[in-house]
Amino acid sequence: MVGVAIVTTTGVFWLFLLPFSLHGEATHPYIGILLFLALPAFFMLGLLLIPLGIFHRRRRDRAVGKTESAFPPLNWQNIDFRRLATLVGVLTFANLVIASQLSYSAVSYMDTTGFCGTSCHVMKPEFTSHANSAHARVDCAGCHIGPGASWFVRSKLSGTGQVIAVMLNTYPRPIPAPVASLRPARETCEQCHWPQRFTGDKVVVHTSYAEDQLNTAATTVLLMKVGGRAWDGTVGIHGVHMADNTKIEYVTADDKRQSIPQVIYTDAKGTQTIYNSTDAKGKDVKGTPGDPEKAERRTMDCVDCHNRPTHTFRLPDRALDEALSTGDISPSLPFVKKQALAALKMSYPDDEAARRGIGDALRRYYTTAYPALYAQKRGLVDHAIATVQAIYARNVFPEMKVTWGTYVNNLGHVDSPGCFRCHDGGHTSAGGKTIPNDCDTCHEVKAMEEKNPAILADLGMVPAQSAAGKQESVK
Repeated sequence: MVGVAIVTTTGVFWLFLLPFSLHGEATHPYIGILLFLALPAFFMLGLLLIPLGIFHRRRRDRAVGKTESAFPPLNWQNIDFRRLATLVGVLTFANLVIASQLSYSAVSYMDTTGFCGTSCHVMKPEFTSHANSAHARVDCAGCHIGPGASWFVRSKLSGTGQVIAVMLNTYPRPIPAPVASLRPARETCEQCHWPQRFTGDKVVVHTSYAEDQLNTAATTVLLMKVGGRAWDGTVGIHGVHMADNTKIEYVTADDKRQSIPQVIYTDAKGTQTIYNSTDAKGKDVKGTPGDPEKAERRTMDCVDCHNRPTHTFRLPDRALDEALSTGDISPSLPFVKKQALAALKMSYPDDEAARRGIGDALRRYYTTAYPALYAQKRGLVDHAIATVQAIYARNVFPEMKVTWGTYVNNLGHVDSPGCFRCHDGGHTSAGGKTIPNDCDTCHEVKAMEEKNPAILADLGMVPAQSAAGKQESVK
């Protein structure tokens, strides 16, 4: 009777919530948990209790010597049997429809970004960075699970352990990276991206701002040799590292894959060339004790360079340069880069304290040092404060011990060693070959920290008069 009551109640709830269930939408993550997870669980529990209750009652009746009532004759001429069979058939069909729809909705909901990112506060840093990335419209499951049932089951089993860790408050802070059990990039990233595609050269422009009164702008222009597969072979960065007929492996001496003592390159003919770090002495790898043969050996793929394609956490200097370039922070505010950088680097116990501290510091500075300017440009100051607060909120999470530089970005070599983990000029083979570290290997420098570089006008990226210095700043 309890099972029947639970099944009936959840069935009624299912009818009322069916529109939301069909669309897979929920206004709040915990509503989603109740709708897509708790409701199916209670429905299945009710169905299980019905036969268990019948079995228990039969055992109890037999124990007290109570005889069972006569069952209707099993033939269609018996009206009672026809009614019973019809009732059982209708209820069974209804239960199958409800159970299958609830199960499908539950599985679909567990693959959504809302479930992964907002149902659990532990994932707040990852969810925030995902929402501000180029993959914001790609669900978490698309990269972390990918197609196929085997990886789905594996991820849910892993997720069960993570739920237990959250309940017991034993989860690590911050979340470790890289993910050791991440599915190979060829089975996820390359469902959308083709690394052998010929990209050619790519112009990269970065404008940095000095910590002086004028926030002096200096622009660097690079011509990145991305390359790929051309008609006469593979060229450029992608061409060398991701060619179909070659393989690059490496040995890493730490769990963050920042120390790489050995690189193994296999060419198209199957010939291996082993590059060992010249810093290694005996069994010591770049000063790290341990046997290189027991360290992790990994075949290089996309995420070894693009290790933060979605969950990028910027350093404060870089984040402020970008905000100044886009105009979210006005360069006309004196010393705004210096003051904003100092405010961001302060230690705050939580998000609210950071929001107040950043606002108070910048507002106090301009009301004290530049009262006339503050009165005239208060709107610009307030907008700059809001932007700096947003930069902090997107990159620092005190409750998860995520601060500036917690997660390194291996793309390039400005914010972290990145490319120089291998291209440091210190990885040499027994035959005397060395992995190159010349600047021209990967890019050509067209302008280095120049004011209004002429190359941008030559490329048609800015008006010609801007390159002549007639405009205040360019990006």
